Amino acid sequence: MTANDRKPVAPFYAVSLLWLLCGLLLPLYAVSHYICLAVVSAIVFFAVGRLCRVGSMETNPAPAPKTETEPAPASTSGLDKMLRDGAASIAEMKRLNDNIPAPGISADIARLERASQQIFQAVRNDPSKLPQTRRFMDYYLPTTLKLLNAYDRMSHTGVSGENIDATLTKIETMMHRVAGAFEKQLDALYGSDALDISADISVLETMMAREGLSESGGKDGDIHLEL
Repeated sequence: MTANDRKPVAPFYAVSLLWLLCGLLLPLYAVSHYICLAVVSAIVFFAVGRLCRVGSMETNPAPAPKTETEPAPASTSGLDKMLRDGAASIAEMKRLNDNIPAPGISADIARLERASQQIFQAVRNDPSKLPQTRRFMDYYLPTTLKLLNAYDRMSHTGVSGENIDATLTKIETMMHRVAGAFEKQLDALYGSDALDISADISVLETMMAREGLSESGGKDGDIHLEL
């Protein structure tokens, strides 16, 4: 039982005090006197009780109803960050490809862009592939963009020198290898899918042969299933 549920005792004290005072000050010798005193006692009892309840509500206000707070926005997931960084990387590749006039490295940048887009799309379709792209996102992609930006700056110096020419040649050679690495990264993302599909095909071939539905395992008159 809470404090607000207890009945106040003040009304009982007030009625007792009323009877005591009336007994001392008034001559109570007729039945009508007691009837009047009882009526007055009832009025005093309810009046004091009401005053006590009002005072209790003022000193102990009812607790405010609990409101459901909106959940804090969830932190950006690894997938969201990967896709956001990937979109920025693709945009940077497009800018560099437009800015670099050399046709050979331009073709490699186009390969890098195409493979990167397909990598990001594969992870978007199947977020479980995200861990496989960690090294790609943390090292290979930013390092490749760093090299391409260096190529972009050096190729626009308008100066031909031993250091500049050697660096440009190294980057051109490296970009061809990097484009192949990006394409291998894309192929690796589908490794588990290829295993699952191979397993499904093996089971399907086994069931077809067991039930005489394959071209090599059926007899004359059997139904042949052509795929």
